[in-house]
Amino acid sequence: MLLAVLPLGVISAGCNPSGSTSERNERWATTENTNVAIDWDKINEAYKLAEGPEDFERRVNEIYGGREIISVSVADLDDKTQLVTGFFDKNTNGAVDEGEKIFTIRRELTSATSAQYQTVGYGPYYGYHSPFLSIASGMLMGSMMSRMFTPGYAPMYQQPYTTSGSRVADLRQTRSSYRAANPGQFQRSQSGRTYDRPAAKSRTAPGGGSRGFRGGGKFGVATKGRAVRLDA
Repeated sequence: MLLAVLPLGVISAGCNPSGSTSERNERWATTENTNVAIDWDKINEAYKLAEGPEDFERRVNEIYGGREIISVSVADLDDKTQLVTGFFDKNTNGAVDEGEKIFTIRRELTSATSAQYQTVGYGPYYGYHSPFLSIASGMLMGSMMSRMFTPGYAPMYQQPYTTSGSRVADLRQTRSSYRAANPGQFQRSQSGRTYDRPAAKSRTAPGGGSRGFRGGGKFGVATKGRAVRLDA
């Protein structure tokens, strides 16, 4: 009898030279450092639809299922480039310090009518990156993004916006209300930590029963880091 040993419950995907089917295409990126997942599809969509930084940080914290509040920094690096950073403001100084960054979204205007953006994970979410996501004038999007297509556009955040301490308190309160109104979206792992997770899909198991498994989206790619079971 052959025994397959899977240390620590980790399943590795095989690689082939093309990389087209070997990489694990997952929108849920986790590592051994955390059991709180982030749905990157929703983060990317939240940025596209946000009316401004405060609306974006509200959306992000409603998506995130952990205890921490995700602070946001928005900076226009030049007339064409915007960098959005999500971070855990551990020392509450309102700045992105070493070890606090968890994701960046870099948006670049590529023509008068088109742009692209990409999301990259850091810290406990290191190894996640989205593809370059295309956007064009006329698409459904919030004013935070759509204003760059208006005539005479001038960057609004050359002086960066950063989540303030008072705003953190507001976000915590509004998120608590959101979770209370949407209890089915937030479940607990055996360790007791809350996380947002996708609905389980079912497949037929030997004997005719069914068992659940989580399907990965194809919005982003977890290229490095070690994937762990969220319900471990």
